[in-house]
Amino acid sequence: MKKIKKNEFQVKEAIEIKNTPTAFNLEADTEKIEKKLGKIRKKLAKLQDTMYAHGKYSVLVCLQGMDTAGKDSLIREVFKDLNARGVVVHSFKVPTSFELKHDYLWRHYIKLPPRGKIGVFNRTHYENVLVTRVHPEYILNENLPEITSIEDINETFWDKRFEQINNFEKYVAENGTIILKFFLNLSKDEQKHRLLRRLEKEDKNWKFSPGDLAERKLWDDYQVCYQDAINRTSKAHAPWFAIPADDKPTARYLVAKIIHQHLKEYKDIKEPELDDEVKDNLKLYKKQLESE
Repeated sequence: MKKIKKNEFQVKEAIEIKNTPTAFNLEADTEKIEKKLGKIRKKLAKLQDTMYAHGKYSVLVCLQGMDTAGKDSLIREVFKDLNARGVVVHSFKVPTSFELKHDYLWRHYIKLPPRGKIGVFNRTHYENVLVTRVHPEYILNENLPEITSIEDINETFWDKRFEQINNFEKYVAENGTIILKFFLNLSKDEQKHRLLRRLEKEDKNWKFSPGDLAERKLWDDYQVCYQDAINRTSKAHAPWFAIPADDKPTARYLVAKIIHQHLKEYKDIKEPELDDEVKDNLKLYKKQLESE
């Protein structure tokens, strides 16, 4: 099976999405890929346990991608061996009326993972520079000062919003959250195949919405917005990874591998040592319990 080079998929310089691969050959069949994924899951589970005991870092995994990119199944397959109490998943939908009474980052900030835990954002704060940029009329729902019409939502507005997002992530990272952002890069042809599958299989019908077809017509607009967002916000403290997503098992393995590789770089994450008094009396405590 092909080895994954460290930071192979990390966005370190400006990318053009149209030239970024949507497929990657791991030189292994699906069974072997899934077996390797299982081994990484066990390593991640052990790391998360250690991270919980260490109590100084949290991890935020951000997943973005076009409809049908495989975010839900990736979450299920990558994190299913971890302690359920150590992983918290949040799927962000259209903001509620209550959420709209706050700034756009508020609902994401209050869902950040506590120290020792992994938080997964299924769709993220980047929706606020993706969906809203393709559909600027949505910004009017935020009732912002000085924004009274779509004409007020200009490039200066988006520049400011990207600056806010970068500042938000820098602040969070400086306070102990390890941020890893994944763009599941799906081809338009593969999306068509997956949408057809939803229509053809009865047990998948519930996933389909006519709105999926309306958004598909805006594919090129979304690609431009994704490219701009990734290039403006991939930082050392909050890197983006462009993951080829046409094959789901491959995408899951790559994401799991990258998370594990990245966390292993934090050499200070280790279980706390017992204080000397407790350590010196372990045999005594054991004897007390055995003599009950």
